Amino acid sequence: MSELVELTQRERDALDALELRQRHVRRGAILQRENEPCGELFILRRGLMMSYVLLDDGSRQILRFLFPGDMLGISSAIYSEAPETLCALSDSVVSPFDRAALADIMRTHPRLSAMILVYSQIERVSLTDRLAALGRTSAKARVAALLLDLRNRLRATDKAIDSTFVLGLTQEEIGDATGLTAVHVNRMLRQLEEEGMIAREGGRVTLLDSSGLAFAANYVNRYEGLDLRWLPSAA
Repeated sequence: MSELVELTQRERDALDALELRQRHVRRGAILQRENEPCGELFILRRGLMMSYVLLDDGSRQILRFLFPGDMLGISSAIYSEAPETLCALSDSVVSPFDRAALADIMRTHPRLSAMILVYSQIERVSLTDRLAALGRTSAKARVAALLLDLRNRLRATDKAIDSTFVLGLTQEEIGDATGLTAVHVNRMLRQLEEEGMIAREGGRVTLLDSSGLAFAANYVNRYEGLDLRWLPSAA
């Protein structure tokens, strides 16, 4: 949140209180399972996670990739059973907290409450972009958009990242996020390489032509162009 607004010390203390406990989650472990009772929310402190749902045919649709600083399971706050599964894509650390703590923040810190709404809407619009892409864009455009989004999200937490980043995903995971098979993902990655838009080496990806990728994917960075002048004052 401090990337978007200047937090007061009281606001920082309130957020810090949500991270008093820590839980280590190994790669591949399930933090929260779809359709099971849920009572906790989480803040991702370290690592990479994903949320997904299982379809009737047993296939998996990845909804979001989750990065340090993200609040996980926020949709679970309004349901008695989790609407999605949370799974670690790397060894991760999360801070669990009870949904009652979220209610306390909303009562005492209206601006933090508004910022939670802001991030929820960013996620909603990003998911809308992905939905439109799944139905209307080419396989190459979907993969290009995902690479741009991963780079931009990683760069938000690590300013040293420019054009090169660790992908941290298998081709199957990319496929489950873009509605493609792993074979098709591999073909699209090779095509992007052959067109001089990306380079790959040792699990790292370099975006050689970010503007070209964005044009090919019709990609919009939804973390930019925000108008937050309406936010309430800090308590």
